[in-house]
Amino acid sequence: MTNKQKESIIISGKTYFRQIIIPNHLRSLQELRLKDFKINPFLVNYLAAFLCGNTEPESLAKALVYPRILGTSINTSFGQNIQVFISQLAQIAGNASGITGIDIEFIDALDGRKKYCQCKAGPQTINKDDVATILGHFTYLQNKARLDRLDINIGDMIVGVLYGEPDELSSNYKNIDRTCPVYCGSEFWEHLTGDRQFYHRLAKAFGEVVEEDNIDGSKLILQKIADIAKEIKDKGGL
Repeated sequence: MTNKQKESIIISGKTYFRQIIIPNHLRSLQELRLKDFKINPFLVNYLAAFLCGNTEPESLAKALVYPRILGTSINTSFGQNIQVFISQLAQIAGNASGITGIDIEFIDALDGRKKYCQCKAGPQTINKDDVATILGHFTYLQNKARLDRLDINIGDMIVGVLYGEPDELSSNYKNIDRTCPVYCGSEFWEHLTGDRQFYHRLAKAFGEVVEEDNIDGSKLILQKIADIAKEIKDKGGL
């Protein structure tokens, strides 16, 4: 892969965050209300005391808001919208595949063979039923290769997991890996770009968007904590 292509992936990734992930994240924060939480009063009081040393409304609000905004909401948004980024990636790095179940076709930078890749977001993002579906798509491709006399080996049909470490892969991914390779995180990006450090460059670039757009997330979160704390006070506690 050329340096121009790699830079295009970085730019595309930033655009994906700027146009989709960040607006969804900010909207989730702005619209968040006390009623949106499924509250376990035993745990939230414990967590507030653990985090802040007391169970005042502001501490309770922090115990609720921080996990939601820094964890649950952004992970959900990333997973739900990842196909947008995968489509952009296909246009830059290879070809969007017309084969059912294949997201991108590209020339492997390490072995020089054409790969037929189904992309997934992270190491825990498929369920048991997905295993049969993914392997079914690869079986279809194998049969097509035989009929059309295409040079496709079993190792040319892969699952590319965009982030994570190989030892974090769920048992569902490991079941697929027994038949077809599953490349996870830096391993996948190295096969795609030939650059061992590209995965880390891309991850850092996503964070740079916040600085480039002058988004003061800490101020926004503190304001939401104050709003939730007021709701807790008005309610008389949790």
